[in-house]
Amino acid sequence: MPPPNSYHPAEPPDSPADESDSDLEIDLDELDPNPIAGSDTSHKRGLLGHSREPSEQRAPAIALRTLRMGGLRRSAKRNGGYGELGRSRDGSEEDSEALLRGDGEANNTRYSDGSAREGDNAPLLRDHGGGGGGSRRRRVSFNANDSLRNLGLRLPSFIGGGAAGTSQGNDEDEQEQEEDDPSASRQVAVGSSQSTRFPPNTVSNAKYTAFSFLPVTLYNEFSFFFNMYFLLVALSQAIPALRIGYLTTYVAPLAFVLCITLGKEAYDDIERRRRDNEANSEEYTVLSFEEAGRGLGRHSRPKRKLKSDSLRRGSKRPAAERDRLSDIQEEEEQIGGDGWKQPSICVSEISKKSRDLKVGDVLKLTKGQRVPADVIILKCLSSESAVNKAADEGAPARDEALLLGDIDESGESSSEAAVSNAGVAGGSSTGETFIRTDQLDGETDWKLRLASPLSQNLATDQLVCLQVTGGKPDKKVNEFVGTLELLPSRQEAIGGRSDSPQGGSGDARAAPLSIDNTAWANTVIASHATTLAVIVYTGPQTRSALSTAPSRSKTGLLEYEINSLTKILCFLTLALSIILVALEGFGNTKGNVWYVKIMRFLVLFSTIVPISLRVNLDLGKSVYSWFIQRDPGIPGAVVRTSTIPEDLGRIEYLLSDKTGTLTQNEMEMKKIHVGTVSYANEAMDEVSAYVKQGLHLNTSEPSGSPTLVTPSSSLSSAANNAGTTRTRREIGSRVRDVVLALALCHNVTPTNEEDENGRIETSYQASSPDEIAIVRWTESVGLRLAYRDRRGMALESPETGRTVVKVRILNIFPFTSEGKRMGIIVQFYEQLQPGIPGLGSGEIWFYQKGADTVMDSIVAANDWLDEETANMAREGLRTLVVGRKRLSLRQYQEFSEKYKEASLAINGREAGMQSVVAQYLERDLELLGVTGVEDKLQKDVKPSLELLRNAGIKIWMLTGDKVETARCVAVSSKLVARGQYIHTIAKMRRKDVAQESLDFLRSKTDSCLLIDGESLSMFLTHFRLEFISVAVLLPAVVACRCSPTQKAEIAKLIREYTKKRVCCIGDGGNDVSMIQAADVGVGIVGKEGRQASLAADFSIEQFHHLTKLLVWHGRNSYKRSAKLAQFVIHRGLIIAVCQTMYSIALNFEPEGLYKDWLLVGYATVYTAAPVLSLVLDKDVDENLTNLYPELYKELTSGRSLSYRTFFVWVLISVYQGCLIQGLSQILTEVDGPRMVAVSYTVLVLNELLMVAIEITTWHWVMVLSIVGTFLMYVGSMPFLGGYFDLKFLLTLGFLWRVVAIGAISLIPTYAGKLIRRTMKPPSYRKVQSI
Repeated sequence: MPPPNSYHPAEPPDSPADESDSDLEIDLDELDPNPIAGSDTSHKRGLLGHSREPSEQRAPAIALRTLRMGGLRRSAKRNGGYGELGRSRDGSEEDSEALLRGDGEANNTRYSDGSAREGDNAPLLRDHGGGGGGSRRRRVSFNANDSLRNLGLRLPSFIGGGAAGTSQGNDEDEQEQEEDDPSASRQVAVGSSQSTRFPPNTVSNAKYTAFSFLPVTLYNEFSFFFNMYFLLVALSQAIPALRIGYLTTYVAPLAFVLCITLGKEAYDDIERRRRDNEANSEEYTVLSFEEAGRGLGRHSRPKRKLKSDSLRRGSKRPAAERDRLSDIQEEEEQIGGDGWKQPSICVSEISKKSRDLKVGDVLKLTKGQRVPADVIILKCLSSESAVNKAADEGAPARDEALLLGDIDESGESSSEAAVSNAGVAGGSSTGETFIRTDQLDGETDWKLRLASPLSQNLATDQLVCLQVTGGKPDKKVNEFVGTLELLPSRQEAIGGRSDSPQGGSGDARAAPLSIDNTAWANTVIASHATTLAVIVYTGPQTRSALSTAPSRSKTGLLEYEINSLTKILCFLTLALSIILVALEGFGNTKGNVWYVKIMRFLVLFSTIVPISLRVNLDLGKSVYSWFIQRDPGIPGAVVRTSTIPEDLGRIEYLLSDKTGTLTQNEMEMKKIHVGTVSYANEAMDEVSAYVKQGLHLNTSEPSGSPTLVTPSSSLSSAANNAGTTRTRREIGSRVRDVVLALALCHNVTPTNEEDENGRIETSYQASSPDEIAIVRWTESVGLRLAYRDRRGMALESPETGRTVVKVRILNIFPFTSEGKRMGIIVQFYEQLQPGIPGLGSGEIWFYQKGADTVMDSIVAANDWLDEETANMAREGLRTLVVGRKRLSLRQYQEFSEKYKEASLAINGREAGMQSVVAQYLERDLELLGVTGVEDKLQKDVKPSLELLRNAGIKIWMLTGDKVETARCVAVSSKLVARGQYIHTIAKMRRKDVAQESLDFLRSKTDSCLLIDGESLSMFLTHFRLEFISVAVLLPAVVACRCSPTQKAEIAKLIREYTKKRVCCIGDGGNDVSMIQAADVGVGIVGKEGRQASLAADFSIEQFHHLTKLLVWHGRNSYKRSAKLAQFVIHRGLIIAVCQTMYSIALNFEPEGLYKDWLLVGYATVYTAAPVLSLVLDKDVDENLTNLYPELYKELTSGRSLSYRTFFVWVLISVYQGCLIQGLSQILTEVDGPRMVAVSYTVLVLNELLMVAIEITTWHWVMVLSIVGTFLMYVGSMPFLGGYFDLKFLLTLGFLWRVVAIGAISLIPTYAGKLIRRTMKPPSYRKVQSI
């Protein structure tokens, strides 16, 4: 029999190589009689010269070379030639030409994948049984290949490849790609460039682009009333009638404010882009598939040219009209020789940055790597095998892979074995790997992912013949439907063509893809296997990006409050202007009409709305950000949004993620109870001693002894152990039994890997970290899991390294969220022996562990289970009840038979299988013990939550994890107080029950609400306002199984309903939406990713740093900004009052009192530094804020800057302004340089002394700024001759007037403050005096 030859991909017409088109092996199951062509031409081929059985096929492949043209020959007898080609040779030229043009409608009853595209709503999964049933949309144009394929003919490569090859060449030359339609499904050619342009794989948390920066920031700035007010004032100076002083006096401050604000926004956004660039520059290994030349057959001989080649060069006839029959015959003769091979594909590894990854790239991912885009897993290779090993192996046939649906002789389905992680030590040929999804959905359990058998069993260099069909980009992280097709050539994969009809009986082989074959962006590879995966969605089309809300500009609550106060000031300005004009009389105005005078007064009084307020507040924010980032108590803190530090002091609701935020996602076995005694902490040494005694019989014998421990022998060894009391022997046997049960009843697989020093280290992998914690614990007490595959397990002693227990796995019943338990049936080896023992040669035991709620009815009656599980639950431990049952051979065989029957049922399969398990196994199990596993909390989580609760912050925990896990963490972290009632709402689907729950919660507002995502969705849909109105009253809410969208929706709902400040904190990509929806977003730098940290307003490294961020920095920022704002308003008001007094004295004329430099210098040089130094003030030290978190609670009412305090400062400003200007005019002159010198000097000194009076804790910068400003003013007085009478400044009269007016202005104000502080001391004074 000739050697197998592979199908060669299509080549451009001018290609120097010609490949054979023969298929010598064909699958009997795939023979599909075609009524049109009269023969079956649909068959599977080996690729790249490998004659390999696909994993799906059932019948053996046979050599049927003559079958290839059999249909043509049989048709020739009827039609006078080779089918339709024969007709054309006999003269039916019109029919042939019509056929080649695609006009033969009668023959187009069914289209191949190459000749028609599926509609957007067409099913992605094709059944593989037969005819195509679905409606399909015709292409607008197609060539001869399509028509001939519709006849059931398979064309040789030199015909079939022309179009594909040419189009591919054009794509490569012109680089013209059609735009991606996000609403349509997509076809992805593996390892090749795509014909469609997809978005780049970049992460962006930036708020602006180069084009949107100025419009967006200017809009945000002028949406604030006082910025718009000053813009109008500045523009008014362009009108000569309204001009007062220099134009720059009004324009320069506004321009300065805008430059400061825009510069800060630009800096923040540039920093975001820089951090995004770090994430986008992460290096990944990508497989490059290049054609390394045309490989010859075994005997190197020159290839003969086909006649069609000569015709192509020598004739102008279209290629579609060439004489194909001679080529087919000629090629068939060539196949009779040794044939040719498809050009070999050279697989190489190249390094690409994350941003450069494209759809279709094949990634090589290893343990611990973050998945940079949404991928489909193609292959999982053991850590020992090189990536290119498969490509170098030549052409030996492989063993047929074990499929997930196969049944082995034990009656166990391989799907169960797959779920049980069997044989995954390095991602073996079963194509299994684990991923961590806590950064995506918050779940702590690892997820098992599978490579499709179609791609798993291909050599690496053959992956380029695969094509992935997937749905449109979607935000559903738990759903995916797609198809993987193996096409005859790379060109057809690139061209988006498949020879397979819809029924799947053509050249292409197809396999369905589901969520089990995917790994979404931001998940992490957890297995030691090397995973090969193809990218299908990139950048903004990934699941995590679609679940993330776009960045928004955040504005602090203080800004809105000041904006409201500014409107009041503006109204006062307008009212004052109208009153002054009215007092003069609207008809008595001289020179100007009355409305021009009103406008001039508005300009004069523009200082009432101080433009320097924005400058001072923005500089203050920068100082607060600097303090936060330089605080040694919060190492690694980063302020990413420097516009909202004051909001840290106003938080009333804290929404926290669980995994990685409150917990470390590291499990530790803390306690075990065996009925009469409980072991924890140091008492675990006693457990180790009992286990040693149980293994004593085995370990004391010579090393050559094959005797192994079984449950019975373990008991006997304890019974023979003299010197111990009977009670102690009973306890010892119980401990050994429960340890043995825990060492066997799990889904854990051990893997060995070398560390940096070359030592072999054993690590474990499983879907649940709980199980790994338990297996690690059994190792620590003397029973180590040494080996595990889908058929058996071996346990050894860590001390001696000898195998002490060996079992055969008969059945595994995996853990499900509905069943909440996991079981396993094992047969114990009595001696070390090669091969698998018969069922009758060893003890058969059924072990099961699960939640106490379900195990309570399964285990035998007892009087301690409920009490102990309740005790552990109160400690926040995750409890598992362990039981066992011995089965006789007859019992097991009867169960196995019934179970197999149930597993083959078409309807109600799952329920039937569970019914058999419940009937035969889950009855009267011997209760062995209860385990308590702790999910390790982050450092200082308990005291931090308690402090925040005392500070008046209501804490919600939102997690994607399970209900039981969320409950345990809520209790262990003290989020729920000891003895507090937890009202659980789960899987609620009825509205009447939902209404009852709401009524109950209204009557019990001191309870904690625990709700799952399904129930939450129903409440948010049908009882939105009712639910949130009750939930915000509760001290704590725990929402589990939450999607990222639900988390963000809750944050928005609380903000909109309560109008309070909401802070969200998280560490994973699934928390980004929530963080961006909050008023203040805090991100924790996680172990696996920085998505939350990059998107957040503040980034910290530990949860307990949040307390200092809020209680210390937040409180200081808010109180300092409130005091600063009041002083700036006072500074502007007092000068406006002086101006009013001056205008009244001048018979209501709108003339300026202080002009040009005096006006600008007062708000900048002479008062700016002392007022700004208030950002260093603090009323209490840090220790007191931690000791009395109630100090934080009073900030939430906003009393530091309220309408009450505002009007107090307005009265102070009016009092001082009237006295200063009135007395200056009385004691000197109404209008003149002497009066200006006295009033201006008193005004400056009054402001400096007012700052000194308000300071609580002095700082050297404050002293320097006040003294320095005073000296600067005194030193500048000689240069103010244009405004002052310099001779008068040197007289004693000037001095006593300044002192007298200043004293009258300041003393009553200071006295009032002292009296108020004595009569009603503020909270900080109370705690300072304790």
